[in-house]
Amino acid sequence: MAEPKLLSAKQVAAHHSIKDCWIVVDGQVWDITDFTPEHPGGAGIILRYAGRDATEPYSEVHGPALILKSLSTSKLMGTLDTSTIDESWSKSPPSENPTVQLSHERPPLSTLLSSHDFETVARNTLSPKTWAFYSSAATDLITAKANKSFFDQIWFRPRVLNDVRKVNTECHFQALRSSLPLFVSPAAMAKMVHKSGERGIAGACARKGIIQCVSTNASYSIEEIVSAAPNHPFFFQLYVNKNRSSTESLLQHVYSLGIRSIFVTVDAPAPGKREADERVRADETLNTPMSGATAVNDKHGGGLGRIMGSYIDDRLNWNDLGWLRRIWKGKIVIKGIMGAADATSAAKEGMDGIVLSNHGGRNLDTSPPSILVLLELQRCCPEVFDQLEVFVDGGIRRGTDILKALCLGATAVSIGRSFLYALNYGEEGVEHLIDIMRDEVETAMRLLGLTDLSQVHPGLVNTLGLDHLVPSTPDHPYAKWSRTSKL
Repeated sequence: MAEPKLLSAKQVAAHHSIKDCWIVVDGQVWDITDFTPEHPGGAGIILRYAGRDATEPYSEVHGPALILKSLSTSKLMGTLDTSTIDESWSKSPPSENPTVQLSHERPPLSTLLSSHDFETVARNTLSPKTWAFYSSAATDLITAKANKSFFDQIWFRPRVLNDVRKVNTECHFQALRSSLPLFVSPAAMAKMVHKSGERGIAGACARKGIIQCVSTNASYSIEEIVSAAPNHPFFFQLYVNKNRSSTESLLQHVYSLGIRSIFVTVDAPAPGKREADERVRADETLNTPMSGATAVNDKHGGGLGRIMGSYIDDRLNWNDLGWLRRIWKGKIVIKGIMGAADATSAAKEGMDGIVLSNHGGRNLDTSPPSILVLLELQRCCPEVFDQLEVFVDGGIRRGTDILKALCLGATAVSIGRSFLYALNYGEEGVEHLIDIMRDEVETAMRLLGLTDLSQVHPGLVNTLGLDHLVPSTPDHPYAKWSRTSKL
């Protein structure tokens, strides 16, 4: 194979118009003249770096393999001769926005002692749009707040005088081993927080022995994420595409990479109204490689949750689970169950698990907190706990929250926002948060009198503060009115 042609900075700089556009990415010189008008984020961002090095802005929103997939090798003109770089080449593009100076600096990672600390640092140091996207929730934030506060209304009933010198937090779910009863919730576009994105989370999870659930809206492709943690297990979260053939192709690819459990999100047939996210304009260069979604701003605002989910199939229904079984040979977990009726239906359909989740309070406000739904299942359909695995997502910030969910029948829990906030420190931050959660779980187990997770049971918790809110039937206990009723 011939050596790539060396091109001087002056040669590259000569190609700086929409009709003749070259850019440099990771030292490689690409002719993107034909691609520029078709760029999903608009031609403007490309032309800002026409005839220049675009590595930094490209890497902020794209994985390294994307340009190789998007352009043919005939568009690779050569490599940049770094010995020809001068002062004029190194200057920022004249139209580039000035760098935003954040009002706070990140404190040393070692000073962070809880998930709440990570959230405080993220609030002060992430860009306004990144913070708005991840922290926002639907309308009046009632569900988002209740997700957390309802855990606080459950009290422990510890047992004493047990030998708790050694405790074991290892467990198994979806036929996989985990060092904690915890996995990372799927979340979109983690690269907005840190350049390592989902790859950084993957590496940290592999080193600490927990599982990551990768989002369809990840900022890297699934193979790029999996390659960051070879031989480590993953889950894959699926949004069913309106173009069903796209979903089929994606799942075939996911299966070929060794992933055997998909988490099908069903609580988002329409996006919730997240006003904090809408108020901050979106970066129109953002896109997600697996879904193909691209950020735009419109008359409603710049809400990434609304805009990036436009491809999701709102026709998806229970009858489609048969189709999913035909095209996916692994396990299927339904994510977004908010009541006993749907939990029972999932069990009848032979699903392998359910996630009790209200999308972090980001979709339908005043939908029930996940821990309350767990209690509803125990009261209305306890048989489902013997038929499938039950996971709890939403509001979990402490090791004590994890143990409360397990005592009430959860197989394991998932955490989303806290891991994104930890990613603010890169892989090391994610590892630090896992260590914090492990320490909190082990400490709580010792103080409860437990040495193994197999010893949890409902008698260790007092739920009287919530019991009056737990439905006793899948239907309303007394209101029987319907539009078909007659006077």
